[in-house]
Amino acid sequence: MKVYFHALGMHLKSELEYRANFILSFLSQILVFFTYYFVILALFTKFDNIKGFTLYEVLLCFSIIQFGFSFNEVFARGIDQFDNLIIRGEFDRLLLRPKNLILQSAYSEGDFVKLSRLIQAIIVLVIALRHLAIKWTVMKIIALLLMLLSSCIIFFGIFLVSAAYCFYTVQGLEVRNVFTDGGKHMAQYPIGVFSKGFVIFFTFIIPYAFVNYYPLLYFLGHNNNFLYGLSPLLVGIYLIPCILMFYLGMKRYSSVGS
Repeated sequence: MKVYFHALGMHLKSELEYRANFILSFLSQILVFFTYYFVILALFTKFDNIKGFTLYEVLLCFSIIQFGFSFNEVFARGIDQFDNLIIRGEFDRLLLRPKNLILQSAYSEGDFVKLSRLIQAIIVLVIALRHLAIKWTVMKIIALLLMLLSSCIIFFGIFLVSAAYCFYTVQGLEVRNVFTDGGKHMAQYPIGVFSKGFVIFFTFIIPYAFVNYYPLLYFLGHNNNFLYGLSPLLVGIYLIPCILMFYLGMKRYSSVGS
């Protein structure tokens, strides 16, 4: 982990060499993020609720998903941009180092501009919590922390699957955006507002429902089953096949001879 944080520090240092560009990019990301936020606000100017979920309940769901996605964009950017390692032939260099390949891939690139999105997600989270009448208990605090943690884990897993896809082809990579950016935009709303088929798919195939739907029901008091509050732990199981898929895909990698 010492090497990981050292690499992140080097990426940050390199980005700050061009401070004006960094600041302008940072500000632009703030504007991009709040377009998502204002879309939800605009939606609730026409509707009081979406299948029983109020504005601040949806914003809580939104902030949890955005937190996990932004966290990975900052701290696992190399896996999100894994195709660059393959295209440039830099994955060979990682194979020669006596370090974990997933960890090396994660810190191979950095993008601290996206830190603005992570900060904004936390701000929206605080705003939502301030406007919700939550009856705080130890279990609900645990449920909230598990939702945030599982959000980070699920996107890390999806990024790993996308990286595994790059071992087979670096063409048509827009397909993976269906599950990364597309999944993020869909999961920023409670999964239960969608049709039954979507709920089943995003519960048992890509378990967004265990990130911010079932635990959200418990956290908001819509369901008193404490197992719903612990359901984000199941996302950790989802990470196992994602890691296996990455290493399975790696077996198909052919060195570029660099």
